[in-house]
Amino acid sequence: MFAYVARQPIFDREQTVYAYELLFRIGEDNCFPDISPDEATSKILTSTHLSLGIEQITGDKKAFINFHRDTLMYRFPTSLDANKVVIEVVETVDVDDALVAACKHIRGLGYPIALDDYDMQGKWEAFIPFTSVIKIDTTEIPHEEIPALIERFHKHKIKLVAERIETYEEFHKFKEMGFDYFQGFFLARPEIVRHKRLGPTSLTMMELLTLSGQATIDLQKVNSIIERDPSLTYLLLRFINNPLVNKRHKITSLKHALNFMGEVEVKKFIALMSLAKLGEYKPSELMHMALVRAKFCELVFTSLKQQGDSMTGFLTGLLSLLDVMMEQSIDDLISKVPVSDNVKDALCGKPGILKDTLTLVICFEQARWGGVKKFAAKYSLRQAMVHECFMEAMKWAHQMQSSIKD
Repeated sequence: MFAYVARQPIFDREQTVYAYELLFRIGEDNCFPDISPDEATSKILTSTHLSLGIEQITGDKKAFINFHRDTLMYRFPTSLDANKVVIEVVETVDVDDALVAACKHIRGLGYPIALDDYDMQGKWEAFIPFTSVIKIDTTEIPHEEIPALIERFHKHKIKLVAERIETYEEFHKFKEMGFDYFQGFFLARPEIVRHKRLGPTSLTMMELLTLSGQATIDLQKVNSIIERDPSLTYLLLRFINNPLVNKRHKITSLKHALNFMGEVEVKKFIALMSLAKLGEYKPSELMHMALVRAKFCELVFTSLKQQGDSMTGFLTGLLSLLDVMMEQSIDDLISKVPVSDNVKDALCGKPGILKDTLTLVICFEQARWGGVKKFAAKYSLRQAMVHECFMEAMKWAHQMQSSIKD
């Protein structure tokens, strides 16, 4: 069985990823409609845990996983590594003494317990003494009542997650209130759109991005630009000697590396390095998201048997967060990077197959499974294949991110 999964980051107060919430579905037939939550959790976790490994999805971060009544009663979470997961009790469970006892037993085995979408109902009081994390939907509880909740739960040494944080303004507001962690899509949106002056390093990176967007790349020009920055030379050599890229040859010079890689891989590298440098003062999760989008859009675009440069899908995904990283409008930024018109159109929101592919990866990020189903139907693709592309993109991004870090 193939496991369908999306992950949504939970950030700390410094906008560093603390954990990921994993959202599952199973099978092509019941990926999107409502299915038994307990059946979904047990079957998918078994498949994912045994065949893929949660760490392939979350890296070194913890995984928040929703559990429903039956899976808790049968102690299913105990099949997982207590150091890698947080057991999230969903708000819809029927609470009684038996469930409280089961959760208390699970906590006693070393598994952190989290309460999802805490709604201030009395049924949760029995959980407070052994709960590690409480998630609060900031759109459901009156904001004037939240400070008292935070004060109370902090006295019990319980960490608080603010959910549905959609803007940087909301992030700062709830950070000031005292929340420990934050979940929402604020990171993937520009904080402020302003005219940000580009320094010498940024200009070099934009120059490289420009080269990567051209139909035919001038390797000699790339060589001369990279030679000016020793750190880029070092990173290129480390990148090209990564087993994922090159399993057979030891590359020791810049010129050798460029000639060995070939045009498409050189384009990928300089695009990756340029974006990494441009976003070096932004949270690392942004770069990871961009890498996942790049590989996913490349895989899906290729599966649609589109003609033209194979970099088209890759660049579309990679550059889709450039506005967030540079704090400028995407229209202004793309005007400085002469990529192909179809990439430019997709990034600026013009309807078409590339824009649809970009929307598809965002559906995965937000676990909007209906959007995934709609895309698959529109382009006559197997839903399982689309999910496989996303899983491959996540694994590739994790490996690539380690290769391009200083």
